[in-house]
Amino acid sequence: MDLLFRELDRLLEHARRDGRLRRRLLATRNAADPTDAFCTLAQSLGYEIYIGDLFAAGQEYSDNQCKSTNGGNPRPYDSFEDTLGLFLSEVEQLHTPAE
Repeated sequence: MDLLFRELDRLLEHARRDGRLRRRLLATRNAADPTDAFCTLAQSLGYEIYIGDLFAAGQEYSDNQCKSTNGGNPRPYDSFEDTLGLFLSEVEQLHTPAE
């Protein structure tokens, strides 16, 4: 997971400096398969970000939440943390009205 989060941090820094990249990243939300579109774009730019890693990060986060519940959570969550959604929300926050 560490590699994934390092790569996401690097990509976020790249997007902070490049408005065109920000728009391209945000546009992946409209693709038929947004996660695949995002990973394909990231990989084309040299970032090691893969679909399985994004899902695994979300599952690990949710699993840790269950374990941290006092006495354990008797039922797993219906869904996992949306790592990609959270990342794109951060990218969206980089947007400035002047662009």
